[in-house]
Amino acid sequence: MKVAIIAAAGKGIRMKAGTSKQYLSLLGKPLLFYTLSAFEKAPSISKVIVVTNSDQIDFCLENVVKKFNLNKVDKIIEGGMRRQDSVYNGLKVLPSNTSVVVIHDGARPLVTPDLIEEAISALNGWDGVVVGVPAFDTLKEVEGEKVKGTLNRDLIWQIQTPQIFLLDPLLHSYEKAYQDNFYATDDATLLERLGYNIKLIRGRRDNIKVTVPTDLILIEAILRERKCGSG
Repeated sequence: MKVAIIAAAGKGIRMKAGTSKQYLSLLGKPLLFYTLSAFEKAPSISKVIVVTNSDQIDFCLENVVKKFNLNKVDKIIEGGMRRQDSVYNGLKVLPSNTSVVVIHDGARPLVTPDLIEEAISALNGWDGVVVGVPAFDTLKEVEGEKVKGTLNRDLIWQIQTPQIFLLDPLLHSYEKAYQDNFYATDDATLLERLGYNIKLIRGRRDNIKVTVPTDLILIEAILRERKCGSG
C-alpha cells in the first residue's frame, strides 16, 4: 500500500497572516484543499495522513476534509516541534501493510496527480525518489558578508516534494537520525547520510512552496490559468 504523509503543521511566520499558511484562502478554498485534492486524484495513493497543529485538527477535518469529500484522508494527527518531528509522527501511525511512503509539504498546493504518479513509478529499483528543478540563478557561497566562491550551477538542483521512499529504509533513517540527534530540512537527506540510493527526477517550476505573501499572488494566477484549461 502507498500512503501519503502531508506535512501541514508549519506556523508560516514569514507569511505574517495571523493564521497558518496551509489554511489561507486561495480562490475561496483553503490552500491545503488543493494539496490534498491532488493526492485524492492520484490513482496509486491508497490513504493520506495529514499532520497539522493540534489546535487545527478539528478545523482541518470539518472545513477541508469533510467539506470537500476528501475520502482518502485516513487520519489527521498532531505535528511536532519541527517538520522532521511531524513526519515522524505520521510514520508512527502508518497502516501495517504500508510499503511505500509519499511525503509532501502541505504548503505546495500546485502539485499535480501526474507528478505524484511519475515519482512513484520512478521508485523501481531505488530506495527513494526526489523531484526537483535545475538551479537557474548564479549561486554564491557566502560567509558573513564575504563571498567565498561560486558554485557550479550545472550540478545544483532545487529540491521539492513529493519525495517517495520504501518504508524500511525510511524508518531506519529516521530512527538513526534521532539516535544521532541529526535534523535535516528534507527527508531524503536522512537516507543519503546512510548511503541509501536516491533517484532525482525533474519536477515542475510551478510546484511552489508558499513561504512569503507574494507566493500567494503567483499561485492564484497559476490556479486561474489551470481552471481555464491552459495549465
